[in-house]
This record gives sequence, C-alpha cells and structure tokens, in this order.
Amino acid sequence: MTLRFDDKGLIPAIIQDDDSGEVLTLFWMNEEAVRRTLESKRVWRYSRQHKQLMQKGDTSGHFLNVRRVLYDCDEDALVVRVQPLGPACHTGERSCFYRELGTG
Repeated sequence: MTLRFDDKGLIPAIIQDDDSGEVLTLFWMNEEAVRRTLESKRVWRYSRQHKQLMQKGDTSGHFLNVRRVLYDCDEDALVVRVQPLGPACHTGERSCFYRELGTG
C-alpha cells in the first residue's frame, strides 16, 4: 500500500467516533502526521493555517485515541476511527459538524 498525497503532500483524514460512527472532524495529514498517528495511537494533523504538525489535544487535553486507520480504494483518503477524550471541535462541540446548511 502506498498512500497518494496531493500536490501539497497532504491527504484528507475523516475522524470518526469508533463507537457511535459519528463524524467528528476532518483533518489534513502529511506523511509525518500519518506516521506519528500510527506509532502513538493518537491523532496528529498538519495545520494548513500554521503550517506545522500538531497533535490533537496538546492544548485542549481532548485527545483522540486511535483504534484503527482505514484507507479508501484509491489510496487518497483516510478514515481514522477513534475514541474521543472530550470534544473534537475547538469550539467545545462534540463534533465540528454541528451546523446544518439550509436546503432552500
């Protein structure tokens, strides 16, 4: 298996609660973030805003413990199944997907 990163060296990673199946957030990972996530069993991400590697929970204490990492058939996207230790969203919400877009 060879993951296919985009032209910026990143791959999207959907972070999902392993127990409930709820989608918690979407992170971008570079090769180093993927490696550290697999080794530490905690989610690492590449911050496009800060242009640096960050471990989720370092500042909030709300770590995401990794249960398993899946990749898609094209090898260009990940699903990281986690046990969340607190809210996943920096706003304090359980999931980053708590707002609904109007349908018309």
